[in-house]
Amino acid sequence: MTERSNSNSPLQLNYDASIFDTGSWVGRVWLPDLGPAVVFVRAGAVHDISSHVATVSALLEVADPVAYLQGLPLAEPLIGLPRLLNNSDPVQRDPRQPWLLAPIDLQAVKAAGVTFATSLLERVVEEQAKGDPAKADAVRESLAKRIGADLSQIVPGSAQAEALRKVLVEQGLWSQYLEVGIGPDAEVFTKAQPLSAVGYGADIGLHPKSSWNNPEPEVVLAVSSDGRIKGAMLGNDVNLRDFEGRSALLLSKAKDNNASTALGPLLRLFDESFCLQDVRNAEVDLKVEGEDGFILSGRSSMRQISRDPQDLVQQTINENHQYPDGLVLFLGTLFAPNQDRDQPGNGFTHKLGDVVSISNSLLGTLCNRVTTSDQASQWAFGLRSLIDSLGRRGLLEVATAARQP
Repeated sequence: MTERSNSNSPLQLNYDASIFDTGSWVGRVWLPDLGPAVVFVRAGAVHDISSHVATVSALLEVADPVAYLQGLPLAEPLIGLPRLLNNSDPVQRDPRQPWLLAPIDLQAVKAAGVTFATSLLERVVEEQAKGDPAKADAVRESLAKRIGADLSQIVPGSAQAEALRKVLVEQGLWSQYLEVGIGPDAEVFTKAQPLSAVGYGADIGLHPKSSWNNPEPEVVLAVSSDGRIKGAMLGNDVNLRDFEGRSALLLSKAKDNNASTALGPLLRLFDESFCLQDVRNAEVDLKVEGEDGFILSGRSSMRQISRDPQDLVQQTINENHQYPDGLVLFLGTLFAPNQDRDQPGNGFTHKLGDVVSISNSLLGTLCNRVTTSDQASQWAFGLRSLIDSLGRRGLLEVATAARQP
């Protein structure tokens, strides 16, 4: 499995290594000549635990994954974490050494949309501008005046939200985005297919026909098949504003493209040092650094989310919809950049070679380089490949359940 990169400049590691000294961290790495392996990170060392649990999906089905991991007999580490992170950048990779993959495998990849008031308004801007960035500023200003309410103070599905809905309908301003933003039902869509997400260091892909797009820095929950939230990681829900702005029916084309989902760097499991309340309080920082010298910075605060993460999970997995291999859920972002990059009034859009860094003090930093989906490494390792790889390693018997230590 090889990857190609759009730039010759190595990624600059932008993380505090001490983050990984505490907490319970798991991930997946590519082992040359063998395939993917589940790893447990302890004290900066990366241990292959595939002989005990061959998929992250199976690990999250264990009643107490943290206690299970702590009881495992660990062999000599594969590699040190800083070296693994460096080797996950295709520009400086030694193909004889392991590199990081997305820290999930068989789980469905779902995403909640329009969960922040700021991003809600930006979705309406996209819709009204019909995907034309040159019209965005005028639409944005008009909407702010006409709505006349602070949407961040509106509880979705409440009587106040229903009253505002009626006013907006009368003004001809009602939108499908307002419906999911302040209505009773959340937007939850399929972001990517199992095994298709890319990890730390990999190139992320934009549809080559897109001319208005941006990163979406998000916290992503890992959920077991019975709906229990087991941990969290960072994610980039790469967004095509022009496609979705032209028509909401283009959501799948705007969201599910080759290399358009990035997750990592590792999955942090809930334990005594990290819990759902930490997710609710999370501050997610974004930095985009272009080869043209352009720099964009922003922050997304989970405290401003309009729907609680637990509610979003319950709206995703319930008696109406099951996920036998578990799921991961992007929680949304309030980050919708409108800072001009080139032409005044045209706002922000990516350029090839942009380096996107998404950071949180408890989850580390996810770094990826921007290319187009047709130039990113093609997704070729699917479920049949995983079965074949596990079979060759004699691990099929632990592919669906964790072996007791």
